[in-house]
Amino acid sequence: MRGETDRPQAAILVVCRETGAREILTWELSKRYGADYQIAVCDGPAEVDAWMRDLAVAGLPVALVIGGVGAQDPDGIEVLAAVRQIDPAALRVAAVRWGDWESVRSIFDAVTLGKIDHWVTRPVQDPAEEFHRSITEFLREWSSRRGGGFEAVRVIGERWSARSLELRDLFSRHRVPAGFYDATSEHGRQVLHELGLQSPELPVVEILFGVERTALANPSNLQIADAFGIMTPMSAEEVFDVAVVGAGPTGLAAAVYASSEGLRTVVVEHEAIGGQAGTSSMIRNYPGFAQGISGSRLAQETWQQAWTLGTTFLYMRQAEGLSSEDGHYRLRLSDGGVLTSRTVVIATGAAYRRLGIASLEALQGRGVFYGAAASEAPAMRGRDVFVAGGGNSAGQTALHMAKWANRVTVLVRGQSLADSMSDYLLREIDATPNLDVCYRVRVADGTGTSHLESLTLEDTTSGSRRSIPADALFILIGSQPRTQWLGESLARDQQGFIFTGPDLPDGTTAHWPPGRPPLPLETSLPGVFAAGDVRWGSVKRVASAVGEGAVTIPQVHRYLETMRAASTAAGR
Repeated sequence: MRGETDRPQAAILVVCRETGAREILTWELSKRYGADYQIAVCDGPAEVDAWMRDLAVAGLPVALVIGGVGAQDPDGIEVLAAVRQIDPAALRVAAVRWGDWESVRSIFDAVTLGKIDHWVTRPVQDPAEEFHRSITEFLREWSSRRGGGFEAVRVIGERWSARSLELRDLFSRHRVPAGFYDATSEHGRQVLHELGLQSPELPVVEILFGVERTALANPSNLQIADAFGIMTPMSAEEVFDVAVVGAGPTGLAAAVYASSEGLRTVVVEHEAIGGQAGTSSMIRNYPGFAQGISGSRLAQETWQQAWTLGTTFLYMRQAEGLSSEDGHYRLRLSDGGVLTSRTVVIATGAAYRRLGIASLEALQGRGVFYGAAASEAPAMRGRDVFVAGGGNSAGQTALHMAKWANRVTVLVRGQSLADSMSDYLLREIDATPNLDVCYRVRVADGTGTSHLESLTLEDTTSGSRRSIPADALFILIGSQPRTQWLGESLARDQQGFIFTGPDLPDGTTAHWPPGRPPLPLETSLPGVFAAGDVRWGSVKRVASAVGEGAVTIPQVHRYLETMRAASTAAGR
């Protein structure tokens, strides 16, 4: 409940030379957001730095800097770009007059180059709901990135611990508001004392949103998922129409379409909703989101859609085997359970390859991170960060880290990024002053005691090596399909990618029903489909993954219709 002493906890800063535009922006922002945010106003760019620093001293972080762009603010984009050096967390929003197409085009370029984060058309009517819809979305994005405030979960553990990192990342990707407390700090010790825990096995996870507060000492992901109480108990006799393995973009899309069309659908996910895409700080080339969208939010919105439509979710369970019995498929799960379904969609995606370097594996969570680990970005303030990888995920991670880091270097084995990374990312990387790209190099070794201290880089052409100081390494290299659990049940290539449809090798469909060729996304087992990054020959883009997930469902219908027809014919 809000109290009488409530006051703004953050600020929105308006900077605009044009008097009329400045007054309209200030009025609209004040009447809608004035209770929660202090609305500060600058007549010109010279005041921005002083205002932001004074607000920070007053304990009011700046959520948005909204700057005018147009004839009277010809340097508006550069003014907003300079905000990054003052506060990397503040979102920079360009406000443009409706119909000022020349300025709009310059804004598009500025977004691509990373000079601003978003743009909005200035209010032209009252109430200005379209304007406020955009502003609310920007504030939501800022709040989500910043953390703090309401905590549904507390994690008390060692700051540089691989398990503490895993939990912070897990809750961040699931968009669960979580606070982290270093167990060695006074506050962390106080929280443990309040819980009545003395020298517990770390990390401790405290669940705050239930009827009773629950504290779990060094829990497994499965124990945490069960403690959340959001999974429906399942009967061993229950038979689903579709079992989806994996809740990345592909699996979630398949679940949305399957449930919306009346198919009883269950999704099994061993880690976090969203897969690799869920770790992306900002995706700007996904259709329908002109201002971009974070991977975690895209995943959560799709998950809620599937859940609303009736999909059953099993979290923190891993599929460990696939077999058929009595015309149904059975998925053996890591918790000892068994799922029964008429069809299966395998959408387990791919994992980043491990470096396999002992010295660096020992430092995982202490400066060495696999994947984007977006939750760790603020901790990179002032540090020298390296990102190994040449795909879109690596580019997005490097740009996100560059907001806080002193310098970010992308390490690429090849001689170009043009074939592996989207053009909009390449342009933004080129325009980011504290971001470099080092070609024809690989990570060969590293050193550190309690934390990463240096990396050894090897030139892939000459083989020569050099050692450089390093505070953090984010590894996003290669693509290892998550198909080890399938064993010999499906036809796969040497790397483990699943063959489907016309790509199935000769002899792999020997037991196929006569007269029916495999459907385009069907595997070597009738009624078992593969889609997304796990499939041989797939396009490694989020939109493609979603498309493949959706396309599987008409094929599932065709298979089920074939089975029903066969059953009817057999019963005559």
